[in-house]
Amino acid sequence: MGSPSSLKLGVQICGVGYGWGEWRHPDVPADASISLNFYRQQAQLAEAGRLDFLFIADSLHIHEKSNPHYLNRFEPLTLLSALATVTEHIGLVATASVSYTEPFNLARQLASLDHLSGGRAGWNVVTSWLSGTADNFGKAEHPPHRVRYYMAREHLSVVKGLWDSWEDDAFVRDKPSGEFFLPSKLHRLDHNGEFFRVKGPLNIARSPQGQPVIFQGGTSVEGREFAAGHADVVFLNPESLTEAQWRYQDIKGRAACLGRNLQQVQVLANIRPVVGRTASEVEQRYQHICQFITLEDALVTLGRPFNDHDFSRYPLDEPFPDVGDLGREHLQGHSEHIKQVARDEKLTLRQTAWRFALPQREFTGTPEQLADRLEHWFQQGAADGFVINPWPGGLQHFVELVIPELQRRGLFRREYSGHTLRDHLQLSTPINRYAPRRELI
Repeated sequence: MGSPSSLKLGVQICGVGYGWGEWRHPDVPADASISLNFYRQQAQLAEAGRLDFLFIADSLHIHEKSNPHYLNRFEPLTLLSALATVTEHIGLVATASVSYTEPFNLARQLASLDHLSGGRAGWNVVTSWLSGTADNFGKAEHPPHRVRYYMAREHLSVVKGLWDSWEDDAFVRDKPSGEFFLPSKLHRLDHNGEFFRVKGPLNIARSPQGQPVIFQGGTSVEGREFAAGHADVVFLNPESLTEAQWRYQDIKGRAACLGRNLQQVQVLANIRPVVGRTASEVEQRYQHICQFITLEDALVTLGRPFNDHDFSRYPLDEPFPDVGDLGREHLQGHSEHIKQVARDEKLTLRQTAWRFALPQREFTGTPEQLADRLEHWFQQGAADGFVINPWPGGLQHFVELVIPELQRRGLFRREYSGHTLRDHLQLSTPINRYAPRRELI
């Protein structure tokens, strides 16, 4: 495993792009979101850079104004199972919703990915915020924000319980005696809760890393409390060093109050870097990216955390509109952040839309400047590492230019030294809940 002082680095791979217009960039294949060749190339590039993990996000509801990537893309666990066969070391993290999956099925799928990959699976736990999702699953209504986090706690508890169905040495597979497994090391869950009833046991053994790594990225109070109590890795979306430090300390403080080992709670900041060999190349790339962001798309992007609210109906050059509690039951943390920024900085609607659509300058620069910024955030208690959400062509730029500089400074590994995602992130292997109990008898 790497040094405790090493940065943790992951990458979100997002087909034709996170933004609405990125699919038009010449460096992006127009069919990238359903191209296994594209994902394989990106995964192998990330692994060549010795990154800890790659991450595939997801959502379960679309409409005619959805992001082009969202309209036509692979299901994450299916895709990651394919990528497990063309990579050897890099972690494989999938988003899956607790509000619209059954714990038994999801526990089995994630455990299968963990086995297929040799212990490299991770689960980004989300509650789903778009209300239209309920219509795709035969639900009368979308659960309220607070209820979704109650469901999340119970869902995750059930999944973890199922992952412990078999003790690590349960399968002896002794052909001479005919003993395939030890019945005393098989455990039924018998869960009967508020939202789920699951008998168990799970029909797959414990994986090489014990259990997949748990990721979470909630920014609301409920989301941060859930992450601090249950996540191994927490995603944050700060816009400045000061905000990152506050959010980092908030998560770590909550985790400490819950009695957790803080070295086992990694906090990573999401960034979209723009990097070039020279200042002029950086600016050229920055301006090129901006060409593919229209005001119309910026307004659609702005409406996303407000349950896809239509902001185009408001005057552009008047103050950001008063939308009341809109967004509180959906992507609460992000929608509240947008309203606060618009209010504090006295922004018009047009200015607010551009503020959250254009590339931020915080992580824009030469390899040395990017490494300086990453190192500064790391050393100043703003993040244990970063998740790169690259602009078109950005992953290759980061791997070729920034990774060598981080390695030269001793901030990032030169080679993988472990085999599992837990090895990469320096996370301990969970002990099967039944094993210690048996030892005490």
